[in-house]
Amino acid sequence: ENKFENQSILLKPYERVGLVGFSGSGKTTFANLISRLYEIDKGTILIDRQDIKAVSLDSLHKHISVIPQEPILFHRTIRENILYGHPQASEQDVIDAAKSAYIHDFIMSLPEQYDTVCGERGNNFSGGQRQRISIARAFLKQAPILILDEATNALDAHTEQLIQKSLQKLMLDKTVLVIAHRLSTVLHMDRILVFSNGHIVEDGPHTNLQ
Repeated sequence: ENKFENQSILLKPYERVGLVGFSGSGKTTFANLISRLYEIDKGTILIDRQDIKAVSLDSLHKHISVIPQEPILFHRTIRENILYGHPQASEQDVIDAAKSAYIHDFIMSLPEQYDTVCGERGNNFSGGQRQRISIARAFLKQAPILILDEATNALDAHTEQLIQKSLQKLMLDKTVLVIAHRLSTVLHMDRILVFSNGHIVEDGPHTNLQ
């Protein structure tokens, strides 16, 4: 279990921050603390000077989109899966989000199109297709904070390219945290935090890192 102790770090609005370090170094724990998947024993996490403990989880999660390595799709239609982040959105908004995630054409090629049921955990689709549906969900939600957990880890080159393109677009005008397993994926970030055993051991643009 990772412990963060005596760490103080300030992330600026619209900053793009890469989190790197070996497996088990604390990157994911750090990101999960921001979404309040774990409660902290002492200290505070503030977003816009507000203690995240003082707001409802619901309100907090409205402001954060997380794209995990293994996206979770519900046993519902593709439309409902995309709408999950913003249930009041219009049909056109859903289509625009799917186009931004480069998944609209695939959806239209299915016999039931947006009414296709995703199957348990989305098993009817490939990893890349699930990933793009979850990216469409994030486009529709447009939360100001975006957390990406190395979203392109196990994909073929063509799919990875499409996903990278859609993620670049998704990152615009947001505060972004990217959990990376390869340093190459975070070279264009404003700042990189290097984790080791639950500590942030380096912090700066990649040109300054050892």
